[in-house]
Amino acid sequence: MSMDQLILRRPDDWHLHLRDGAALRAVLPHTAAQFARAIVMPNLKPAVTTTALAAEYRARILAALPAGSDFTPLMTLYLTDRTDPREIATARASGIVHGCKLYPAGATTNSDSGVTDIRRIDAVLEAMVAAGMPLQVHGEVTASDVDVFDREARFIDEVLAPLRARLPQLRIVFEHVTTAAAVEFVRAQGADVAATITPQHLAMNRNALFTGGIRPHHYCLPVLKRERDRVALLDAVCGGDARFFLGTDSAPHARHTKEAACGCAGIYSAHAAIEFYAEIFEQAGALSRLEAFASEFGPRFYGLPLNEQRILLRRESWAVPDHYAFGADTLVPLRAGETLGWRFAGAAH
Repeated sequence: MSMDQLILRRPDDWHLHLRDGAALRAVLPHTAAQFARAIVMPNLKPAVTTTALAAEYRARILAALPAGSDFTPLMTLYLTDRTDPREIATARASGIVHGCKLYPAGATTNSDSGVTDIRRIDAVLEAMVAAGMPLQVHGEVTASDVDVFDREARFIDEVLAPLRARLPQLRIVFEHVTTAAAVEFVRAQGADVAATITPQHLAMNRNALFTGGIRPHHYCLPVLKRERDRVALLDAVCGGDARFFLGTDSAPHARHTKEAACGCAGIYSAHAAIEFYAEIFEQAGALSRLEAFASEFGPRFYGLPLNEQRILLRRESWAVPDHYAFGADTLVPLRAGETLGWRFAGAAH
């Protein structure tokens, strides 16, 4: 590593939304350029609820890859109140499904078919323990009387802690953690509980939603939190704890669906994902910790080999485009129109 370039083991993205159809074809090249693998979220319409549907979606992703791409999608199943416990063994045997996603009903984009009460899927969770299948959790309660900034902490108390007590052998990934409470929870567990952390939650607090007016392109779920929460996340990743690893939660939406009276939740970061993390780690004085966070901790948790390839980042100023094509629409990326100081330069030779 020099002051002007950074060579890293090729990273993986352990939480990603790719959508489908024209939207998939628009955004996939960004991820496939930087990352070797990604855990692909199943919240399509209709949702990816079975191994057969996951295989079909995987085939569509592979067909949409740019020529010459070396990228492997890691599929997930969307849990519902009606998930058949026998499906878990089928999924594990397939070799293509690497986790099952818990969306509390109504928690985020296309989550209306999600689980209404986690006790309804106890048999499924027991089957996941038997199969060694990780549970990927969107950790928010959705009751209307709970403040939106308190949803994650309440989820820990009301759902996650009791789940750990009932099924301590269940492997859990607490996705896109956003609070000091979540960091404390993960740190208190063993090595079978981990968490992904996004660039936006490391870089911004909730003030970013209101700087100069309502900023719809900074709206995601879980929503940005207080500054003390951001600092807690930063401390977790800069401390080198192997239970915290990279998951962008990059979530593309057409511009007109974000800049709307009832705008969609989701921030698109795949266009410069590794650059965002490099900037964050450097500003925190922890650039030497980036490779383990981006390229080592995730594969080890999921029981997959580390990538052998290396990538190159150059210290180079470049302007993020104002928008990208998104099928027939346009997509506004994170930091649109702003300047970044690191630039992905492809494979390192």
